[in-house]
Amino acid sequence: MTTVPHDEVRVTVGVDTHEDIHVAVALDQLGRWLGETSIPTNTGGFARLIDWASDFGVIDRFGVEGTGSWGAGLARWLRAEGLVVVEVDRPKRKHRRHGKSDAIDAEAAARAVLSGEATAVPKTGDGPVEMIRVLRLTRRSAVRNRTMAANQINALVITAPDALRDQLRGMTTRRRVAVAAKFRTGDEPTTVLDATRYALRELARRYQHLTEQITRLDTQLDRLVAETAPELVAKVGVGTHTAAALLVTAGDNPERLAREGSFAHLTGSAPLDASSGKQQRHRLNRGGDRDANCALYQIALTRSSKDDTTKRYIERRIAEGKTKKEAFRCLKRYIAREVHQTLVRTPALQVALDT
Repeated sequence: MTTVPHDEVRVTVGVDTHEDIHVAVALDQLGRWLGETSIPTNTGGFARLIDWASDFGVIDRFGVEGTGSWGAGLARWLRAEGLVVVEVDRPKRKHRRHGKSDAIDAEAAARAVLSGEATAVPKTGDGPVEMIRVLRLTRRSAVRNRTMAANQINALVITAPDALRDQLRGMTTRRRVAVAAKFRTGDEPTTVLDATRYALRELARRYQHLTEQITRLDTQLDRLVAETAPELVAKVGVGTHTAAALLVTAGDNPERLAREGSFAHLTGSAPLDASSGKQQRHRLNRGGDRDANCALYQIALTRSSKDDTTKRYIERRIAEGKTKKEAFRCLKRYIAREVHQTLVRTPALQVALDT
């Protein structure tokens, strides 16, 4: 078998990531298979991967699956070593006709990078936006659990004994929680009434604890978002949570979305061409980050009710023959362009990139 001289070999490594073990396959610049290895998911394993790939030649790029989950640690470590990392999507099902294994997936990742099919730059995940992401994730679970606790309180009141139901009937959730949290019950309930009061007290205190937690998280998010993207928060209709959703979608390195059209597709606000024959039309894009798309909708909704310029824009679009929904989609696309332009010139994100 003819081989390429060692000093001319440029190695592309594909990595199929898992919780405890990563599987890597190396290819040369002509797509020839060079080797396969498995490494533990720690810094020792990452260093071993570099040494292993270097034995074949000069490392060109790494194609890593799951850079936002199991591959996040590896991607960060490789970038810190000055290596190029490309985000690779999971192989399509139709490409798995001949079976599936970790090695096959790793080789597919390497070939996707080598062919130019995979070109996405992963999020760095090492700056203020990553801080916002983890706090926002925690807040979301707290809100969900608080809502669950409130629903359980209301359901218990409906089936509670008459005396207890009459006591709590007609109250708002907040007032009902305040009353139930002060119930005095024994440590060992002996009747249905006592057990219901005990359950309501525990749920009410859980609700209060989660409310305090959400308040603390909101304080931190308000501070971080205002410090990271003050220009974005200052825009009409943009609040802390909508700004946070858009920041998380873009990441700490928004310049990876070279064109504003890339950001629009990422947020699902870029309409898709659905033209055929003489019919020229676009249809709704149901892909992209739905959380960011929701944030754009909230901004559009706020502006359409409070901003005169936006009101005139929607009226003009409707006068052109568009429906109100279509006008809103146009508005979301415009807002996505505006947000992208703001993010790529945000100083805090540029500082995070430079460091």
